[in-house]
Amino acid sequence: MISIKKLIWHAGRLLNDLLCGEIIPVYSNLITKEYREVLSRKKFGFDGRTIEYLLSAIEKYGILVNPSPSGIVLPDMKDLPFYEIVLEKRDDEAYLVTGNIKHFPKEPFVVTPRELLDILSGQKKN
Repeated sequence: MISIKKLIWHAGRLLNDLLCGEIIPVYSNLITKEYREVLSRKKFGFDGRTIEYLLSAIEKYGILVNPSPSGIVLPDMKDLPFYEIVLEKRDDEAYLVTGNIKHFPKEPFVVTPRELLDILSGQKKN
């Protein structure tokens, strides 16, 4: 089991790679809306400028996708937009990166932040 501290560190590394243009995020308007709402929660302590900076980076470096409905049922249906985006872009080697891996079907493209770092460094076969 990975600690929260390590999860945050791995996520920070991935965010840095995104800001450097090494990772190309795929997103939808629904996902950026969700990120804005979640990151605005008091417990995370982000100010509005930081949130807008992060979201503008996703929009600047990312690919906007309007996924087709998959008909898949997940334990938490709020996760479905994230899963459908990856299904739509799987031909482009897209990954769903999550700290809640148990909320999704067991698929090789559903990975933790640490697993994606391993894939990017060539330590893990995708």
